[in-house]
Amino acid sequence: MEKKVKVKKEINVWYALLTLTIMIGAMLYTVVKLQQPPHLPLLIGTTVAIIITLAHGYRWEEVEEMMYKGIRHALPAVVIIMLVGLIIGAWIGSGVVAAMIYYGLKLISPTYFLAVVVIICGIVSLAIGSSWSTMATVGVASMGIGMSMGLSPGMVAGAVISGSYFGDKMSPLSDTTNLASGLTNVDLFDHIRHMFYTTIPGLIISLIIFFVMGQMYGSDHLEQQKIDTIMNGIQDAFVISPWLLLIPLIVIIAVAFKVPAIPAIVLGIVLGFFTQIFVQGDTLVNAVKVLQTGFTIDSGNKTIDELFNRGGLESMFYTISLTLVAMTFGGLLEYSGMLKALISVVLKFAKNTGSLIASVIISCVGTNLSCSEQYISIIVPSRMYVSTFIDKGLHPKNLSRALEDGGTLTSVFVPWNTCGVFIFTTLGVSVSQYGPFAILNFIVPIISIIYGFTGFKIVKMSPAEKSYYQQQEATN
Repeated sequence: MEKKVKVKKEINVWYALLTLTIMIGAMLYTVVKLQQPPHLPLLIGTTVAIIITLAHGYRWEEVEEMMYKGIRHALPAVVIIMLVGLIIGAWIGSGVVAAMIYYGLKLISPTYFLAVVVIICGIVSLAIGSSWSTMATVGVASMGIGMSMGLSPGMVAGAVISGSYFGDKMSPLSDTTNLASGLTNVDLFDHIRHMFYTTIPGLIISLIIFFVMGQMYGSDHLEQQKIDTIMNGIQDAFVISPWLLLIPLIVIIAVAFKVPAIPAIVLGIVLGFFTQIFVQGDTLVNAVKVLQTGFTIDSGNKTIDELFNRGGLESMFYTISLTLVAMTFGGLLEYSGMLKALISVVLKFAKNTGSLIASVIISCVGTNLSCSEQYISIIVPSRMYVSTFIDKGLHPKNLSRALEDGGTLTSVFVPWNTCGVFIFTTLGVSVSQYGPFAILNFIVPIISIIYGFTGFKIVKMSPAEKSYYQQQEATN
């Protein structure tokens, strides 16, 4: 008897919405009501997606491959996450973070601290092209300084995130910047220049707001006795010297000379490891232990213990596991066609330039919510919208800018997105705490949508450019 072959059917938008609704409903109940991690809701969503995909004629082997493809997207992020855990441990054990906090408390006033954090994180991230590496190093130190000054952890984290994502977004070394320009066939530096029009106003607005917030914490609010106690405690626990600041400087210089991010981070880990042994006078056993399980200190001062008891490879296992679970779900949504079905519906409402730009940003936000990964929030909408932009005579750099405005920046607002999880693990602050203060990250998408509806800095193509990009798309 001849075996009956299942015919694959296209998964329509209603099944895609059902999958998302069940996952988000389970997520809200588990995270908000039960206050439990988001792993299980994502697995529930994955299970629903598997059932729907199998019911539409896909074989189990194909479904399995969709999940593996999603996980493969996450592997570069997993490597970075592991290295970040190591560098936090190494830089705390070596006294680098302690030196940053010590000199920061000595030199920076709370009045302008938040604005300074945005600028410093922006410069470092611009130089190294990585918001994650910036948050894990300068960001961790900034959190320590700010909390020692009595500033809200959410405010400080918001300043760290705003600065880090500004630099990441505008850096030619950034993976998301290269990804957005590459997928839309836009020259990298044309893409960066076009982003200036939305990102620089967003940065200026952020700096003004952070400066105004800083006025609430002038010298009258400064608990100098508490700060003196912390500085004395840091000196008791670590050897403090400005020479320790050479380690982050060396890493920044290495990246400036085009050393890739991963070898540069490894260089920082190695320098921190040996500094812990030869400068701080710790044992080889303890230095290895710090890399594995993180730095631990019992100083008798609760604030100091909270500042420095962190880092290590094991501290990142939660983040890694959530990343893998999220990308399993994201892979199913993308490769089964569910995500395409959702974005196609959104595309039907894009009747003019403003609604088209808004649709791109909404699609990026939706992809961040559903697939939990900022790379997918750039990849999928880019392929869905590029032909529409070209057909309407809109230069693809309008699309590449919208992809970063909507995809890269909004990833931090999703607690189960890899970026949201990373920030929580690294800075110790939840989305609900830092969300209102990640000013650049929500201001820039709004500016981008306003430009779309007003036509300001929206570039049209000449007939020759349109023909060129149509040929490019035809060969892709």
